[in-house]
Amino acid sequence: MILWLFYPKNGIIKTMKKEDIITLPNQNLRKKCERVHVITDEVRQIVQDMIDASLDWENAHPHEISAAIAAPQINKLYKIIIVRSDLDDKNNKEFTALINPEITKFEGKTDVDFEGCLSIKGIYGKVPRASKVRVKALDIHGNEVRIKAEDFLARVLQHEIDHTNGVLFIDHIRDKKDAFYRLDEDGELQPLNYEKDIENNSDLWEDL
Repeated sequence: MILWLFYPKNGIIKTMKKEDIITLPNQNLRKKCERVHVITDEVRQIVQDMIDASLDWENAHPHEISAAIAAPQINKLYKIIIVRSDLDDKNNKEFTALINPEITKFEGKTDVDFEGCLSIKGIYGKVPRASKVRVKALDIHGNEVRIKAEDFLARVLQHEIDHTNGVLFIDHIRDKKDAFYRLDEDGELQPLNYEKDIENNSDLWEDL
């Protein structure tokens, strides 16, 4: 289902760059976001800024695709996410915007797969997620939409909706010593040393 497509702006100057994506230990990533009550020009600009920052980040990471991003990742504490309209095609730069997204039902089995995050530098994890979810949200026009998602799209939606609630993927696997990885120069995932890199890393955990 295509709800609304946003295209990257033409022109030389972009409003947002990859450097505008905040990363841990920025505590705004741990805050719950506000609901959007009226879809204004400011909201539409936030969506465009998210696209610009997301694609600029992707251009600097040849082995990865920027599948989605949430507004708090550009330091805007609103319940807004964007998701790649075609998650299988890196050449397709279109995104779907979802306003006030929430999961209404988790379904299927629990799958464990790799996740990364634009706001957590250099760390990837094997994260358990429901294989199917139902989501309701508003489109950019303020119309209610309902989505049934499965597999990778379901994982992406869970990851991004977590962001709007101040939850990061690492929070789901904090005590799993074999769940953390890094990406090497060839684009291959290699295990991280949990005790050295993760357990007492104060950049990752707000209670340290």
